[in-house]
Amino acid sequence: MNQPLVVFDNVVKHFGDFVAVERMNLEIYKGEFVAIMGSSGCGKTTTLRMLAGLEKPSEGEIRLNGERINDLRSWERDTPLVWQNLALFPFLDVLENVEFGLKMRGMAKAERRKKALHWLERLGLAEFARRDIAQLSGGQRQRVALARSLVTEPPILLLDEPLSALDAHLSVRMQGVLTGLQKDLGITFVYVTHSQSEAFAMADRVVIMSRGRIEQIGTPQEVFREPRNRFVAEFVGGKNILGGSVEGFDASGLVRIKSVHGAFFARPPKDRNLLPGEAVNLCLGADLIQLGERPTLANRLECHVIGEEFVGSMVNVHLETASGLELQVQKPHAEYDGLGLQSGQKVFAAWDSASALVLRSE
Repeated sequence: MNQPLVVFDNVVKHFGDFVAVERMNLEIYKGEFVAIMGSSGCGKTTTLRMLAGLEKPSEGEIRLNGERINDLRSWERDTPLVWQNLALFPFLDVLENVEFGLKMRGMAKAERRKKALHWLERLGLAEFARRDIAQLSGGQRQRVALARSLVTEPPILLLDEPLSALDAHLSVRMQGVLTGLQKDLGITFVYVTHSQSEAFAMADRVVIMSRGRIEQIGTPQEVFREPRNRFVAEFVGGKNILGGSVEGFDASGLVRIKSVHGAFFARPPKDRNLLPGEAVNLCLGADLIQLGERPTLANRLECHVIGEEFVGSMVNVHLETASGLELQVQKPHAEYDGLGLQSGQKVFAAWDSASALVLRSE
């Protein structure tokens, strides 16, 4: 891969005794769309603010295009930030908001107006150029904020939960606008969000954080199908996790897991060797489980149906075993309807060994 555009090199940030970011090492490459995810207080926004120049690292080094930027003030680095509340100026109209950054850089009025109008046209806002900010819809204001940040043609754009205030339909539309812009322009996007659907829909790579630490970095597919640990598996959701211990291995390298709920085979983790007797967790995607009265797969659990939940085009079926283990199984409506399940009905949950993953116990 090419030289990284952004490097966090052993970066630490603390506020008094509280460590907000703990020993971060992260590389972001030119043209990438990177989403940083995590629950409130995990350090994702602090990370973004350090890159924007609004916070200074307590330790370590941040480099942009190979240059150390720890001591550069926010206006001395080309890292514009689109805020959650957009931070548009209510006393300026749309065109004046977009021109503002160029004006601060001393660009002549005619040239900055031409560039601002170009970006308003590109974002479908040309007809609103002289309109007051208060007269715009949420999606229109969002696009004004994007135009204001992009008019300076920066190498990187930082976005702090920019879609959180929009309704679901508008949020999906804006996701399309953002990804289209990012691909067309080739600008690096660093996007902070708590929304898995946003991150997985838009990002090339996802960074999962917890308690100031990076738990996993990977493509959305890797993070969802190959979580590194139990925290990541539970955070991204759609997983069933049961505890057990390593009983042995078969000839193909699958791990035999012994638990109070039975014995099962699963794939070993990629990043470590397992020892017999070691405590582990088995992780199984809710969409990878088969349901039926006559299971044909070796990994199986006898359950009874305790409930169902309709989620858009999918149905979450909730099951419970005699040993008290609760399972969630996700099925498309058509498949679910064909099963004819009733509350309290006995059914087998079964899965292929390659569909289950062993996670290290923590």
